[in-house]
Amino acid sequence: MRGVGVYLRGVTLFVAGIVVGTVFMQPGAAQEKRTGLRLNHVGIAVKDYDASLNFYTKVMGYHIAFKFPPSPDGKPTTTYFQISKDTFLEMAPASDKVPAGVTHMGIETSDIKSTIAQLRAAGGTVDDMRVSGPTKALLSNILDPNGIRMELIELTPDSLHKKAEESWK
Repeated sequence: MRGVGVYLRGVTLFVAGIVVGTVFMQPGAAQEKRTGLRLNHVGIAVKDYDASLNFYTKVMGYHIAFKFPPSPDGKPTTTYFQISKDTFLEMAPASDKVPAGVTHMGIETSDIKSTIAQLRAAGGTVDDMRVSGPTKALLSNILDPNGIRMELIELTPDSLHKKAEESWK
């Protein structure tokens, strides 16, 4: 009889876990389904590129997904760290024009043309789509009322982001 009680308790906990998981998962799933948008990356500008590279690889343990070639004067430009299969941190050096800190959020869409049209129809001022030379992703930008830039990004099959996602282990 004791075995049946343990079994029933296990089944009850299992079912409760499914119910709780369903309740907590629905809002996130509904949001992605409703907008088709999700966070792909956060862009940051850093004062000390080498110290930051060391921090994100050695301390945080992030893998370098890809980096852009150095500038003509040999200085580093942009490095993408892969935090999870489909989430990245984009790091670039700070400058007089771009102070250290968060520079933008990369918001992924599966259809950038449709997203641009939807955002414009809702009153947003959205840049026309362009192809990112280095990454081969489709990009656009929109600013929120506070001037925070959101880079809209559609990953093409040959984009560096998509290749990094596919090679994720």
